[in-house]
Amino acid sequence: MLTELIAGAVADATARQEIRGTAELERAVRARQPALDVIAALAPTDTVRIIAEVKRASPSRGHLADIPDPAKLASLYVEGGASAVSVLTEGRRFGGSMDDLAAVRAAVDVPVLRKDFIVLPYQILEARAAGADLVLLMASALAQSELAELYGLAAELGMTPLVEAHSADEVERAVDVGAKVIGINARDLATFELDRELFGRLVGRIPPGIIRVAESAVTSVEDVSRYRDAGADVVLVGEALVTADPLSTLAGFLAV
Repeated sequence: MLTELIAGAVADATARQEIRGTAELERAVRARQPALDVIAALAPTDTVRIIAEVKRASPSRGHLADIPDPAKLASLYVEGGASAVSVLTEGRRFGGSMDDLAAVRAAVDVPVLRKDFIVLPYQILEARAAGADLVLLMASALAQSELAELYGLAAELGMTPLVEAHSADEVERAVDVGAKVIGINARDLATFELDRELFGRLVGRIPPGIIRVAESAVTSVEDVSRYRDAGADVVLVGEALVTADPLSTLAGFLAV
């Protein structure tokens, strides 16, 4: 599944590059205001922080929500207390787009994460051109040299990479590349199976001072509480918010 998703993302990015070249993106990046301070926005507090996700679909669950106005949904997330907004821009299986990212950026004043299968420098450039403050870099999708290259480019553009891991080795690789924000994804993106205990097993491998993000397997307040008790500073939530009332759901999560 991961191989298929990456291949699709590369094909789509290549098609976009034929329409909007690197030079044009670089001009758009220069015209942008500097990226927001992600570390300050996600810094540990007495309560868990939430990255709320704009997510229409997933390969594991299919269609989740129509979301005709992603900017309106993102604004509700911020009203409800989300510390950042994640926007899935992958179009084939998740139903997202770069237009969604740009619309959300224009609507909210908190950091915005571009969540996609990012393996090309072009994707990093278009994320910043659209206003992203964070980009997802998946250790499982990248060789260490590629991870370091994309991490360096994102940092050079002022963005903060969220480096995602699914194993002890990948956590070590994230630390080695200098990640300041590390996510542990309970979902194996090769098989899309969930391991609800994975965060608890791996979080101790993240050194102090690095922001710890728990990803996937969140359907209830109890799930957020379990992650918080295990040591999560931040929980990324998508499906549970788009399939219910986002304000009341966020209120429950933030009360943990």
